[in-house]
Amino acid sequence: APAQAGPGTIAAPMPGVIVAIKVKPGQTVKRRDVLLTLEAMKMENEILAPKDGVVKEVYVQSGQSVNPQDPLIDLE
Repeated sequence: APAQAGPGTIAAPMPGVIVAIKVKPGQTVKRRDVLLTLEAMKMENEILAPKDGVVKEVYVQSGQSVNPQDPLIDLE
């Protein structure tokens, strides 16, 4: 079960399928780094880090379908 979305949780902006995950827990990221790629309506959308931080948790896996507001990654 997905954890409660916290202030650092990045949620899916639209329904789609996760096609690539570029980060793993414990990894340091910079603002605008690509965290994962979400395919929606035949287009690939890169989900970017909104701020510098450390990946705390990755809630999804490649091939998984997501709905809007589903938690994808927790950043702290």
